[in-house]
Amino acid sequence: MVPLSTATPVFGAVVTLDQCAGGLTLSVLSDRGVCMKVGYVVLYVTDEAACLKFWTEQVGMVQKSRSEAGGFSIVQVGFADQDFAFELVPLALMKDNPDGLDLAAPSIAFRVDDLAATRAALVAKGVQATEVGEHSGIASFAFPDNEGRWFAVIGS
Repeated sequence: MVPLSTATPVFGAVVTLDQCAGGLTLSVLSDRGVCMKVGYVVLYVTDEAACLKFWTEQVGMVQKSRSEAGGFSIVQVGFADQDFAFELVPLALMKDNPDGLDLAAPSIAFRVDDLAATRAALVAKGVQATEVGEHSGIASFAFPDNEGRWFAVIGS
């Protein structure tokens, strides 16, 4: 691991930047040994097709996956040689926004090996977290930071 700013402490954890053949991976390692890696960042978009075209044809990313939810397509794009992706979620899908998310800001999803252990470690440190459940067929939970921004945690 190559430390980011000689290991940056965040919420009692150490943030590092791993250098690998596929690029760089941002990781969060708590003092309890729970490692979370950024899996993808959600971008709430008004025109999914135009955004897909921008990221693939103009920036050089590839489409990594496509799923359907509520009659809308959700597409993940990223560079072919990296695990990281942007998930393009249509704003219209979020019209009811039951969790009160700030749709103008991207949402980050961390990827972990053990959802239950990671959730338990966060809760033990005083972090409020939802129960582990399935959302669009993906096991996950979420937690807010101290200013109310929500982060998703998904299994590897």
